[in-house]
Amino acid sequence: MAPHSVTLPTKANSRAVIWLVGLSCLPEIILTLIEASPFAAGNLRGTALMLGAFWNGLLQGWEPVYPFQREAMFLTYALLHGGLLHLIGNMIAVLALGGIAVARIGERGFLLLYAVTAIGGAAGFALLSSSEAPMVGASGAVFGLIGAWKFWEWQLRQHLGSSMRPLWRSLVGLALLNVILWLALSGLLAWEAHLGGFVAGVIFAAIVTPTMRYRV
Repeated sequence: MAPHSVTLPTKANSRAVIWLVGLSCLPEIILTLIEASPFAAGNLRGTALMLGAFWNGLLQGWEPVYPFQREAMFLTYALLHGGLLHLIGNMIAVLALGGIAVARIGERGFLLLYAVTAIGGAAGFALLSSSEAPMVGASGAVFGLIGAWKFWEWQLRQHLGSSMRPLWRSLVGLALLNVILWLALSGLLAWEAHLGGFVAGVIFAAIVTPTMRYRV
């Protein structure tokens, strides 16, 4: 059988992707600038974590700091990061994958996918982790974008009659990457959020895009 191209369409310079990346960068940039200034006072980053990070303890009887914190943290954690390197890595991934999602489901669909998979990442962490440490970062949503992307790749390969082996190899590589990062970070990788986001992304894509139609 002749090989088929399985490159997915992408839409560059999407306003939704750029605005989302900008919004996600803003908290870390503000925290970094204030911490580096001579006017820094108190533990501002600690306060941000207290208010916006995902805390398993809040689902186990801890008292929230403000009304609806238990619910809000399923999204707010994705706007906080553990430093500039953490932020940059996640935002590069969003920029790389966001165009694929926009081409497939439009800008509103991309934003909904991002929100749903961020929630899915938090749910995965809540279900699979017993850690009482705060969890932050957009990687749950990033892995949600990856999950949707891989579903669409599977869909396209099936449509073209192409081999699934490259897809399975990429998934194995993704799992190995998580293992390597978990070891490199001495177990501080929130792989539970990655898994939750990935599963949410696959399910979202399967429900919303059951056929091979693309927006133009």
